[in-house]
Amino acid sequence: MVVAVGAAGGAGAGSARLKVLYSFPGAIGGPASGLVAWHQVNQLVRSGHDVTLVVAGVARAVVGIRSLVRSLDVVGRFIPERTIGRARAYAWHDWRARRVLANGEFDVVHTWPLAGARTLELAQRLGVAGVREAPGTHIAEACTVVSREYSRLGLGVPMVWSKFGDGDRLEIEEREYAAATAVLAPSDYVADSFLSRGFDPSRLIRHRYGFDPAEIRVPVKIPAHPFTAVFIGRCVPRKGLHFALEAWLASRASETGRLLIYGTFDPDYREALRASLAHPSVTLCGPTEKPGAAYAKADVLLLPSVEEGSALVTYEAQGAGVIPLVSTASGAMIDHGVNGLLHEAGDTATLASQIDLIHDQEKVRRLLRTQALYRAQELTWTAAGGALIEAYREALDLSMADAQGRSSERIGSNWNGSAVS
Repeated sequence: MVVAVGAAGGAGAGSARLKVLYSFPGAIGGPASGLVAWHQVNQLVRSGHDVTLVVAGVARAVVGIRSLVRSLDVVGRFIPERTIGRARAYAWHDWRARRVLANGEFDVVHTWPLAGARTLELAQRLGVAGVREAPGTHIAEACTVVSREYSRLGLGVPMVWSKFGDGDRLEIEEREYAAATAVLAPSDYVADSFLSRGFDPSRLIRHRYGFDPAEIRVPVKIPAHPFTAVFIGRCVPRKGLHFALEAWLASRASETGRLLIYGTFDPDYREALRASLAHPSVTLCGPTEKPGAAYAKADVLLLPSVEEGSALVTYEAQGAGVIPLVSTASGAMIDHGVNGLLHEAGDTATLASQIDLIHDQEKVRRLLRTQALYRAQELTWTAAGGALIEAYREALDLSMADAQGRSSERIGSNWNGSAVS
């Protein structure tokens, strides 16, 4: 289901400069979510908005922000997260962000999971639009799906996915959902996970992630190379590498082609896949900080995830002219049969047939690659920044409507009270 990002009107409309408090409890510019946060803040600044940044650390600085607060700096000394534990670090981060909000004037507060409940609750009381990033599905859905996959593989379920992590994770995230003016969903898959649990659709705003054309370029293809599939990401059950291997080995492509796997394995997961990983067509390449070089060798990207938000590799692959063959749970911005091919999570028979289709049919391969490159123009971080700003403006309208509704209720309550007396 698509929950559209609407064009906002009212007080949030137009191109007025927004004052944004952006709260991220990790190292901005670091891997995964740190990269998303960096690009979001960078695009806000480039668009002329006023950003105050509260972060645990800085792996890559953003030039042009209004001010920076390092939440884990205490009396000028940095306290590493590992010394106090993630739960305490995130609670402390939330407290620091809340103080910044209380002492400033902001239009929008942007928070991330497990570190924004108090900040969002204060924003609600102050009439400030509070948005909460949803980098994955609804937490109850995510834990159920991922823990089930670990169990199906006979692996121990990590604490982060078992019984909702630390026990109170579900409670914290539900509290954030309730306090936020709106939840930001980067894919239809994420949006549907909230809607299926009764979340108010008017408080669910779609936006998107992206790729950086300066880092992911269309490569000069190696003229003569075997048909090549790549998997890029953490090698864990959530990413569905076991499904990629099963489909690859069932395909004709595995007879003459190659599957390159880039990423770090959890040891027990690697052991469970040992027989498949030993196949001569499979190469373990380790983690990479230069995915562009990996895409230059590839024809297709395999990502049969069981649960995601909106995987960055699906944007990057299209930017590099690599055809995504990914699950619907990957959160990819793909029209099936146009700029990539989709399958339901766990459907390895369909994935294997898709691999063979691309392997066997050069005309189909050229068409999908051309369309992936054409659509990639809409998937840059610049485009994502525009969508984020529109999401903020929609949240501002929601916040104003909520404030007006509460004001009307108070007036009605006072009038009724006067009438009775």
